[in-house]
Amino acid sequence: MSTILVTGGSGFVGSQLILQLLAAGHQVHTTVRNLKREPDLRAMLRTGGAEPGERLRCFAAELERDAGWREAAAGCEWVHHVASPFPTGAPKHEDELVVPAREGTLRVLRAAREAGAKRVVITSSFAAVGYGHPPQSAPFTEADWTDVNGADVQPYMKSKTLAERAAWNFVTKEGGGLELAVVNPVGVFGPVLGPRLSTSVSIVQRMLEGRMPFCPRIYFGVVDVRDVADLHIRAMTHPAAKSERFLAVAGGSMSLLDMATALRRRLGPAARQAPRFQPPDWLVRFLAAGIRDLRPVVPQLGKFRSATGEKARRLLGWAPRGNEECVAATGESLVRLGLLKGGR
Repeated sequence: MSTILVTGGSGFVGSQLILQLLAAGHQVHTTVRNLKREPDLRAMLRTGGAEPGERLRCFAAELERDAGWREAAAGCEWVHHVASPFPTGAPKHEDELVVPAREGTLRVLRAAREAGAKRVVITSSFAAVGYGHPPQSAPFTEADWTDVNGADVQPYMKSKTLAERAAWNFVTKEGGGLELAVVNPVGVFGPVLGPRLSTSVSIVQRMLEGRMPFCPRIYFGVVDVRDVADLHIRAMTHPAAKSERFLAVAGGSMSLLDMATALRRRLGPAARQAPRFQPPDWLVRFLAAGIRDLRPVVPQLGKFRSATGEKARRLLGWAPRGNEECVAATGESLVRLGLLKGGR
């Protein structure tokens, strides 16, 4: 079995990826911003059914600093770079996201190259694929790139695009034989392992707690975190994944109202507070003038972007769960772990 580095191991995707790597018998190195998070990570893995013991080693490393990366990558045959800044709100300046995303990616690639790793799999995003373009009916594919100068491109989208561009450029010019594969997930949902929730999972939490009174007319693709982790592992060793991007998307796009409806259908009384109303776009724009959290939503109102995961299915044999199962698993885990206000 191999020794594998997973950056950002305490995150939503990183922790699930570690679970699957441990289940396959691998040794895992992982990075966290502060080693005080190691007990929490181990608790999350136990929630997922693993007892990592000495097969997991944690290293302190931050995207903005050089310290720790060489030690974390030492002896690793494969590297999964999952860590990336993700905003809980609008940043004051785009460089708060762009700089650590891009420079952190380059730090990981240099460490992987110096350690003699065979391949790095990077967690990018659909944010690096489908924005800044005129409306189109055809699904976006791995051949598409976000236009960072587009009117609707927000700092997070720009950060993911520029970080992935920098990775491909590094491997071409300075990789020294290091291989690269990239996974581009849409909205990642699915079962949580602990109380630190991703931005996407927080949407479901707010719905179930009754803190989302209505659903703006927003559409997005959905994928289960377990299937994102599975795709990373397939992209790690499969010969066909070398120098390829893979969109991770389960099926057709969902609206927020579709998601709320699926929660009520699958969770019953636990989802009784999920919203039922989709207001007209003009009303959301009006409300956004006084509600800061609504402002990032306004440029995306009514915009429908579809994507296809056909390439991952065809080349790597990837078979993701369906949209509704993914959304339901998110809500069920929040209920099971007591992560809803009021303990429901």
